[in-house]
Amino acid sequence: MGIQTQHLAIYGKGGIGKSTTTSNIAASLAEVGYRVIQIGCDPKSDSTSTLRGANYLPTVLDSVRDGGRVKLTDISAVGFKGVLCIEAGGPVPGVGCAGRGINAAIELLRELRLFEEYKPDVVLYDVLGDVVCGGFAVPIREGLTDRVYVVSSSDFMAIYAANNLFRAINKYAPSGGAKLGGIIANSVLAPYAQALIDDFAQTTGTRTVAFVPRSTAVAQAELYGQTVIEASPNSPQADVYRRLARNIIDDRSAVIPRPLAVNDLRAWARKWGDLVIQVEQGRVAPRAGI
Repeated sequence: MGIQTQHLAIYGKGGIGKSTTTSNIAASLAEVGYRVIQIGCDPKSDSTSTLRGANYLPTVLDSVRDGGRVKLTDISAVGFKGVLCIEAGGPVPGVGCAGRGINAAIELLRELRLFEEYKPDVVLYDVLGDVVCGGFAVPIREGLTDRVYVVSSSDFMAIYAANNLFRAINKYAPSGGAKLGGIIANSVLAPYAQALIDDFAQTTGTRTVAFVPRSTAVAQAELYGQTVIEASPNSPQADVYRRLARNIIDDRSAVIPRPLAVNDLRAWARKWGDLVIQVEQGRVAPRAGI
């Protein structure tokens, strides 16, 4: 589309829906003409599955382990609306560091001159965010990406993982690492969830860029091996993803977040624990205490 390539990393703890979110963002951008690359940086190697009808894609690490000269066509596949799909992969189970796949993938893709040859408008990195260390921190640490987004829910462990990610960004951003674009709140259902996530964002000096509601359209699409954009293009959920995609592409603002110390995070969580009980008992409104 004639714009400078944007490199965006989307982090989140396992099972939070980061791959679903990333793939639907990719599909939303591709359907309006953007040239998109999605690079799965999760050892499960299923980031791009719903863009490819759930078909198998050899990973970068598997191809490197097999030896011989690796070509781009060996480790990539064209998915929905032309999205180029790549999976970094992981080590043999029980052996080695899972983050190594990201290092190997980035090194090989640079050697193959992927970005110069494909000329993408947007590159999306789908990264496991339970532990931000080693290879998993590469998109942040080395300034590989322009902005980082974190997918979270109102559950404490998702918030805990997001706060850990903020710590990594806070450490590396001042020396050229990526900054935070914001929080993508996923599977929002509880009446207090939006207020809780907004409060966490405000407390840590960032923002919530979208609230993605829980929807059966997501589960149904994934059973088909598709994104919601492909399986239910006229659904309200598809429009949620389209608005999110436009938001993160058009609004390039980013910050260095202020992560909470562990004790402060626990105190913040206890405050919300008390509020949740009061909301459930009908003693206060869902947005009380903000």
